[in-house]
Amino acid sequence: MLVAAAVCPCPPLLVPEVAAGAAAELDGLRAACYDAVAVLAAARPDRLVVIGPAEQAGRGPHPQGAPGSFREVGADRAVRLGPADGPPAPERVLPLSLAVAGWLLERTRWAAAPVEGLGVGEPLSADRCAQVGREIATGAERVALLVMGDGSACRSVRAPGYLDERATGFDAGVARALAEVDTEALMAVDEALAHELKAAGRAPWQVLAGAAEGADLDGELLYDDAPYGVGYHVATWS
Repeated sequence: MLVAAAVCPCPPLLVPEVAAGAAAELDGLRAACYDAVAVLAAARPDRLVVIGPAEQAGRGPHPQGAPGSFREVGADRAVRLGPADGPPAPERVLPLSLAVAGWLLERTRWAAAPVEGLGVGEPLSADRCAQVGREIATGAERVALLVMGDGSACRSVRAPGYLDERATGFDAGVARALAEVDTEALMAVDEALAHELKAAGRAPWQVLAGAAEGADLDGELLYDDAPYGVGYHVATWS
């Protein structure tokens, strides 16, 4: 059963070694992410599942201790997904979203429960996302989720997807759903619109919605802003 969830964005810029001289610009976002992970630990889960968007090579399960790095974004910084648990297979490298999650767990010294990761692809339908979420929620008596994913990337002319007037309303709807634990609203997020707005969090959020069915959780929105023109949300359900 799902007992807690944290939603965080997954830009590599969260990692100070990647952001370099601009690291201080996201201090508030990092602090909100640390607080969200603390809520997961306080829930005393038996199992933590980290979910994040992934390209084809990174989709599927990733065990505790799986390796990742930020070399592809210019920083020679290695991470693992949770505490190392035996020698990981070197050919199975974490997607960037789960590498950011691994960095967050490292920084917050996660030791509350065993960790596993799941990379999900953008093509995964809402119904399939919900089914995956339900399966995860029944995997242990007390399950916690760390859900990684960005909102729209079209909030300004300098954004990766340039300016799209639909982006502000899209992100506001997601923020409201996360704050109110509105699983129906998350399931109703339009897949085509999310794709057009480059919102990488759509599939992970809908996995969360499936996992939370029947759970009696309260929500809190800890961060809602769009630095660099990308919508970032941090929320907790507990």
